[in-house]
Amino acid sequence: MKTEGDRGRVECTICPHMCRIGEGATGICGVRKNTGGKIELLTWGVISGYALDPIEKKPLYHFFPGSKILSIGSWGCNMRCDFCQNYHISQNIITGEAERVRPEEILNRSLKDERNIGVAFTYNEPVIWYEYVKDVALLVKKAGQSTVMVTNGYVSEKTLHEYLGFIDAFNVDLKAFSNDFYRRLAGASLDPVKKALQIIARSGRHLEITTLIIPGRNDSVAEMIEEASWIAGELGRDVPLHLSRYFPMYKRNDPVTPEETLQRLYDTARSHLNYVYVGNLPGAAGQDTYCPRCKNTVTRRSGYSVSHPGLKGNRCSSCGMEIYRHFTSFSSRS
Repeated sequence: MKTEGDRGRVECTICPHMCRIGEGATGICGVRKNTGGKIELLTWGVISGYALDPIEKKPLYHFFPGSKILSIGSWGCNMRCDFCQNYHISQNIITGEAERVRPEEILNRSLKDERNIGVAFTYNEPVIWYEYVKDVALLVKKAGQSTVMVTNGYVSEKTLHEYLGFIDAFNVDLKAFSNDFYRRLAGASLDPVKKALQIIARSGRHLEITTLIIPGRNDSVAEMIEEASWIAGELGRDVPLHLSRYFPMYKRNDPVTPEETLQRLYDTARSHLNYVYVGNLPGAAGQDTYCPRCKNTVTRRSGYSVSHPGLKGNRCSSCGMEIYRHFTSFSSRS
């Protein structure tokens, strides 16, 4: 952060908006305030909700599959997606006299369940919650557990490098592969998200990507070819891609994504990537994991029930290829 002395403004460097915030005002996210020439996080310790979730719900299919993770979130976001599926918390700000939860309490909750591997920062946008995420994550990692961040990826390079010091796994919401989409529907831009994905992939941290498919907005085969080939070339063919079904929400009332559209884009992406999944569509094909080498079905999923009929340890039982880098004994339970 740096002060523009003559105007009393402070530049917040947490994300690419680089908001220059006047005294007493907040940036685009609504939770980072200029207080006496310093950025104050208004939502430190303010929790919008928490739950012990299957790791697959994040969605993360290749990070300790079959385990649980304590999910927590707050309020606010640095994007303005008119189709937001969590708009009631991302597009609202609750601060004031809200109860504040100490990081030690989050850790205590995380340690209570033997199948829980750690804490996921999710629900709203955790990028803007930096100070609290860091305070919780450092405690969680010191206790030997893992940390997960479910994010839109709209983060400054400086901030992201700091996050890499205490976040183990990321699911990044790649909303489309079009800057026009980002500009018109999300109030942001695509290039910083692509750069964040490249940095995460090169860091060695676990990475998965989710794209919500909206009819008529980002559902063309041509765009999926461009997205999937870019992921394969820049991030690696083994980065899992989740294609999620859209339902009308918030300000957008486009029709629900047809099943055949998801199937078509699933088939398209699989020609470029080793692991592609269909989400938000119970019972549909596209949930299971196949060995890229021999096509053996190594993992079956039904809802959040997970079994591994084709695994031996973390490898394909047929050809021996490593499928999961992050795997525990919990992963073998359905």
